[in-house]
Amino acid sequence: MLCLVPLAVITIRAQLQHQLSLYRALTGTVTSYRDGDFSFSLHWPQNDELSDLVAAHNELGHVLREQRLGLVQRELLLDTMVQHTPVAMLLVTDNDAIVFANLAARQLVNEGRKLEGLHLPELLARVQPALRDAMGRGGDGLFTIGDSEEEEVFHLARRSFSLNGRPHELLLLRQLTQELRRQEVQTWKKVIRVISHELNNSLAPLTSLAHSGAELVRRGQTERLPQILATIEERTRHLESFILGYARFAKLPTPRLEQQDWRAFLAALSDQVQFKLQGEVPEEAHAFDAAQMEQALLNLLKNAHESGSPPDEVGLELRRQQGMLRIEVQDRGPGMSEAVLANALVPFYSTKRSGTGLGLALAREIAEAHGGRITLANREGGGLAVTLILPL
Repeated sequence: MLCLVPLAVITIRAQLQHQLSLYRALTGTVTSYRDGDFSFSLHWPQNDELSDLVAAHNELGHVLREQRLGLVQRELLLDTMVQHTPVAMLLVTDNDAIVFANLAARQLVNEGRKLEGLHLPELLARVQPALRDAMGRGGDGLFTIGDSEEEEVFHLARRSFSLNGRPHELLLLRQLTQELRRQEVQTWKKVIRVISHELNNSLAPLTSLAHSGAELVRRGQTERLPQILATIEERTRHLESFILGYARFAKLPTPRLEQQDWRAFLAALSDQVQFKLQGEVPEEAHAFDAAQMEQALLNLLKNAHESGSPPDEVGLELRRQQGMLRIEVQDRGPGMSEAVLANALVPFYSTKRSGTGLGLALAREIAEAHGGRITLANREGGGLAVTLILPL
């Protein structure tokens, strides 16, 4: 009997050793799962409760492997899409470190070279002034790079979010040049229809009135002639005003640059439209065409009032920045949607039922004729800021 005791101890110890090995293996695989490695599986030769635990553990590993494979495939697809999208994408941390840039961003701002590891201010020091200004303004907006035939129009969008508990900002730069050219074709077709409609609306009554006047003269009934002639004159003046408005845009003369005192210029402007002057007025005179600049700012200030902004929130600010003069017209209206921002500077594009679509386009032509440019951006807190940027 006493001989059986050692044998039983040995048998129990052997069984416990197998179980302890299994427990250690389970601990090891759980640790591997925690580290993202799901390649392990276990084997238990006996058909008992532990075999059910091992089977469940192996099934969990299989499910996790399948989920990881699906996640990797989706990440590869997303990375391929992000890398090859024509929209330039930059992801920046709260300390301005660039942690991600796709191929379009590398081509646009760094000649195809890697951007990760750089800081945003370091990158902006290398890019064109228009892009640097757009980044510095904050918020969404339009800007142009190049001039004349090589001009490229871009839309900048910025989105802030938290990633791994840390603030990040995503910058999206989308080239709109081709889209705007397509829009211009559609807009020119629209303006031809508008002009044709306006001409027909004026010429048809003029023809009818002229015929009626001739008939009255033939009959000797001249008492209605003054009324007919007055109507003809009114329709003729309306048509003349309509055509001159379009001709003014199409044939903008070369600006006559003369030194202008800003205080006198703004005083004359305030006699025609209400605005609140923001900041200090530059003491130095500036060379520009007073009539053209007045027309551009009248258009922008009129748009600001028509936006639905409270009149006392329509402002005008002048400031020198980076060797340029910035003239900014501000309002507290609803701002512009991304679609309207993308098309607002296209000639004859208008969201107003009776609008001609010439106000912003004419302001852009005047700014560019002075060697400058125009930008649009929604303001924080609501409203729009339209900025004329002129060389000093």
